[in-house]
Amino acid sequence: MIRSFLRAIVMIPAAVFDFLLSQTSGFLLRAIVVAPAVAVLVGFALANRQPIKVSFNPFDSSDPDLAVTVPLYLAGFTVLIGGVVLGGVATWLKQGKRRRLSSRLAAEVVAIRAELAYLKGHTARPEGRSRTHPTRPANRTLPAA
Repeated sequence: MIRSFLRAIVMIPAAVFDFLLSQTSGFLLRAIVVAPAVAVLVGFALANRQPIKVSFNPFDSSDPDLAVTVPLYLAGFTVLIGGVVLGGVATWLKQGKRRRLSSRLAAEVVAIRAELAYLKGHTARPEGRSRTHPTRPANRTLPAA
């Protein structure tokens, strides 16, 4: 559904779209996505070069000891990167229960498979019997006619 939606937005044929998303052409797709993103970021940086004063003192913003002057784009990029990192950490922490459950279930599956292999090995050939030899005596005589 997402593929057809993206294909409709971009308006390219299905074969070309599938080629762009194939793993062999991942580099091409990254180049198509990354190049415009870099161009937008560079344009943002060039348009916002004016210096701003960032103060780390919440009580006295005019204190020069806890203030730094940086270009506006640098402050924006710092906030953006900080938000991405904090969001990733929050997501990782929230998924901890699922990761713990997944590793416990994976260990349980390994144990169950080992038990299954052990039981298959013991039920395949009961002790004292062999599949190739009959279980009844071989020197049996035929009834008289």
